[in-house]
Amino acid sequence: MDRVFRGIAFWTGIFAVMFYVGDMINMSLLFLAQTVFFLGIGYLNLSERLYMYIFGAYLTVFMIGFTYYVTFLLEPGFAS
Repeated sequence: MDRVFRGIAFWTGIFAVMFYVGDMINMSLLFLAQTVFFLGIGYLNLSERLYMYIFGAYLTVFMIGFTYYVTFLLEPGFAS
C-alpha cells in the first residue's frame, strides 16, 4: 500500500509541474503540497488498514473543500 501512495505522489507531482508550466501557480502549490503529503505518508510503512483510513480521510477533506468552493466561491458564468 505504501507503493500506491508513492505512485499517487508521482502523479500529483506531474500535475504540479504541468500547472506550473501553465501559469497556474496556486493550483501548482496545492498539488505540490499533496505530493509532499503522499510521499511522506508513502515512506512511513504503516499497516494497510491505516493507509485506507488516511486515504478515506483525504477523500472526505477533499469533498468538503470541493463542495465549499463550488457552493460559495465559484462564480457561475461562461468562459470567454
